[in-house]
Amino acid sequence: MIIARREKWIGNGLLVLLMIVTIIPFITLLVTALHPAGSYPSGLELPETLHWENFATAFQSAKMGQLLWSSALIVLGVVPISLFISTLAGFALGHLRPPGSRAIFVAFLLGLTLPFQGVIVPLYFQMRDFGLLNIRWAIILPLIGLYMPFAVMWMRAHFVNMPQDLSEAARMDGANTWKLFTKIHLPLSMPALSSLAILLFLWTWNQFLLAVVLVDDATKRTMAGALGAFQGQYGTDIPLLCAGSLLILTPTLIVFLIFQRKFVSALLQGAVKG
Repeated sequence: MIIARREKWIGNGLLVLLMIVTIIPFITLLVTALHPAGSYPSGLELPETLHWENFATAFQSAKMGQLLWSSALIVLGVVPISLFISTLAGFALGHLRPPGSRAIFVAFLLGLTLPFQGVIVPLYFQMRDFGLLNIRWAIILPLIGLYMPFAVMWMRAHFVNMPQDLSEAARMDGANTWKLFTKIHLPLSMPALSSLAILLFLWTWNQFLLAVVLVDDATKRTMAGALGAFQGQYGTDIPLLCAGSLLILTPTLIVFLIFQRKFVSALLQGAVKG
């Protein structure tokens, strides 16, 4: 009993410590953003006058309204297509298991080991040959391909753990493969799909490298990609940089807080099945 209570206190203490370590950078950003523009703050000391207008200045100067729209378009191009392809591929590899599925599985597994930075130069020349540089498709199409290994493996892991009794019962009732997928497996895969959608959204919204390399127009990049141009514009204005960073990360934080229950439930479901 004493040991269990001690383990509980240790666990709670570690959680509190982890929470503090996680929150401190956000507090530092907020405190720095409230200092006068052009100053060089140090530490966590608040200024005598809080300069909330820094957020309005950063929003207007970095054209955040256009960036929000651009990021939304890129997310709408990447996430639904990635979910559609990875769900079909995961169902095929995890449940149908056609001939050659093991080799395909190994290929996707190798794709997970491919360093993201290692393909940026070939991607640049490929997008240039296709005439897609400096438009949003130069970000959307590569991201769909780069996300496929993880997304397919994620959905395959879900379909592999689906009970075979459900499929056999549906087959006995005359369900073909498409009905088996749409009527049984797809509804049951919603927790995995929702958590994958959250991950893809966060990764796409925070994508920096592709946006900076493949698109010159900052208003056609993702929010994170525009931070490079924003930093170049205010390279010495630390408070405005911090204000812009907080504005960029706010949408992702809101999305995660709204859907965190589904995300955690999907992870726990996968852990129990595994």
